[in-house]
Amino acid sequence: MKNGNTLKQILSAGDFVTAPGVFDMFSALIADQMDFKALYMTGYGISASYLGLPDAGLVTYTDMQARAATIAQGIGKPLIADADTGFGGLLNLRQTIRGYEAAGVQAIQFEDQEMPKKCGHTPSRRVIPLPEMLKKIEVAVQARRSDDTLIIARTDARTSLGLDEAIARGKAFAKAGADIVFVESPESEEEFRRIGGEIDHWLLANMVPTGRSPEVSSEILRDWGFNVAIYPALGMGVATAALAAGYRHLQNRGNTLNLETPSYTMDQLHTLLGFDDVWAFERAHAVEVLQGD
Repeated sequence: MKNGNTLKQILSAGDFVTAPGVFDMFSALIADQMDFKALYMTGYGISASYLGLPDAGLVTYTDMQARAATIAQGIGKPLIADADTGFGGLLNLRQTIRGYEAAGVQAIQFEDQEMPKKCGHTPSRRVIPLPEMLKKIEVAVQARRSDDTLIIARTDARTSLGLDEAIARGKAFAKAGADIVFVESPESEEEFRRIGGEIDHWLLANMVPTGRSPEVSSEILRDWGFNVAIYPALGMGVATAALAAGYRHLQNRGNTLNLETPSYTMDQLHTLLGFDDVWAFERAHAVEVLQGD
């Protein structure tokens, strides 16, 4: 059991949640040490870091559930996790909700895209009919075993069907029982304001400033009626830029002397990964091992 409040308790207390995107255990462990109330497991990041593939419906339930379990069990903060479209039909969605919940995920996000799904900040996304998505929400709500598990229903209708349809879907998602509504890729600050003003429910905003949406500060989002802001691409963006800079330095100079890219020392890496515990264990049992020999 994790220490501290659940995500549901945090939101119920009226706190705004800013959640950085994590995609592996380095990113998860670093973010977990910081003063965030929750972390967000990004499907784009898992697809890229685990398989080296684009976020285009190529990762499987098994891939994502296993990564969610590793991250959720390795951190102390609540984890919000991307579950794409639920990885299939209604039976698959039920399995997804139960599998993510068993893994330790506290908020499970799925969307109304047709399969195979695509990243929410890419073109040519198509959505399923609204009644189909409402049925999926019904199944998801019934599938969870704990009331503390939150269901996040996302609509990708804005890009193909317009903002009015996206807002109408968001309202319907809330009425159907979703705990949090997520309207993907609004295209202006005014669109974020409209969403917050017209959907009276817990709301999630996706901050991808180099994607289809502008970045809006957490303070303004809260004022407009939002409750959660996720930053899925932040970690990926800075990590890949740092890797490219470091490797380029080595390529060009044949060494890492005078490297200007920020870098953890080996001592910092040891601490991050828990070597202090390993060494303490070895010290505690060293005499016993020697006597056994």
